[in-house]
Amino acid sequence: MNKSLIQTSLLFLFLLCGMQITEAQFDPSAGKPGSKALHADSSVFISWAKTCVVERGLYDCSDSTGLEASYGVDEDASGKADGAVVSLGDGGVATLTFKVPITNGPGADFAVFENSFSDTYLELAFVEVSSDGVRFVRFPSVSNTDTNIQVSSFGNIDPTKLYNLAGKYRAFYGTPFDLEELKDSADLNINHITHVRIIDVIGTLNDSFYTRDSKGNKVNDPYPTAFESGGFDIDAVGVIYNIENFSSARTIEVPALEFPNPVQINQSFMLSFFDDFSFKLFDINGRLILENSKFQRSHNLIVEQTGLFFIKWKTEKGSEHTSKLIVR
Repeated sequence: MNKSLIQTSLLFLFLLCGMQITEAQFDPSAGKPGSKALHADSSVFISWAKTCVVERGLYDCSDSTGLEASYGVDEDASGKADGAVVSLGDGGVATLTFKVPITNGPGADFAVFENSFSDTYLELAFVEVSSDGVRFVRFPSVSNTDTNIQVSSFGNIDPTKLYNLAGKYRAFYGTPFDLEELKDSADLNINHITHVRIIDVIGTLNDSFYTRDSKGNKVNDPYPTAFESGGFDIDAVGVIYNIENFSSARTIEVPALEFPNPVQINQSFMLSFFDDFSFKLFDINGRLILENSKFQRSHNLIVEQTGLFFIKWKTEKGSEHTSKLIVR
């Protein structure tokens, strides 16, 4: 083999390995650095789904004469995530509604909770939203799980290969969804979401029944799950922004809070505004990092960890707002 051919072959192998590595670079399981998982007790949640209506799927979609999933009742998916779930079965659908419509705020706007007992036994679902309960738009999703071998009934999945698929994290940790991703959808008002629909992924690789992600990949998850609690087990949908708690920032033009963005870790910087304000700083999991309840026109602060943060600030006149902060 000549030198040129060897170099070409090595380059091809390098690029192929690079592609395989890139495919697995979504955020990891709950609790690991960089994870986007949101705990049910996080202060970012302001409300929970009020109602849920479920259309059950079969234990096994390949057996049309079989039983439908039967674990739990529809009401188990309403209210706060508490471990009580309703199972959808293969291709089952849950449609949830809310007392106040969800709206598009900075970052994630709501999160979907499943009840997995581990970080890798994951039952997945597509997520769709609607502004009228009739026309639904699906979030773009990616599954880079290998499709040469079927994930078995109690098999494992690497969560870093999943994006925008509900069920990515273990119980009590929600998968977040950002309505900004759907801003160009003609049939949707991302500032007024009345319904969230959860659709069980039929994780089989069988060409007659498989489901695909938005890139055309077959979605491979545990199959078959031929028992009463088979399929996606929905626990709850938590709301981060709705039209009541975010309407003031959206309908009233307010000058922006001024600060450098991004900032460097452990370096002092200043928040400033034309009027007196107080603030609280939360990390992406909703944990309070620091706060200053004193109303003044500027605040000096230092953040001692990297990541994405939310500054929730309130003017002395009572208006409340949220700003993103990136610390490197």
